Amino acid sequence: MLRSEKRALVERTIIEMGLQDCADTVIGNWHLRGISGGEKRRVSIALEILMRPRLLFLDEPTSGLDSASAL
Repeated sequence: MLRSEKRALVERTIIEMGLQDCADTVIGNWHLRGISGGEKRRVSIALEILMRPRLLFLDEPTSGLDSASAL
């Protein structure tokens, strides 16, 4: 896959997961606040999507998300 194709895939996934507002934000840790818990959950799902699996099992992917993010 070409670098430009990878970049396009990443950008498309960021948009699909609604992560545009935190795309350039540090995820954070116990010392640095970073992104919210819901954003962390969506980032972890997005990382799996980027691997382009044939099948993706998600166990309660919307639990802990607000109603807008759960759509």
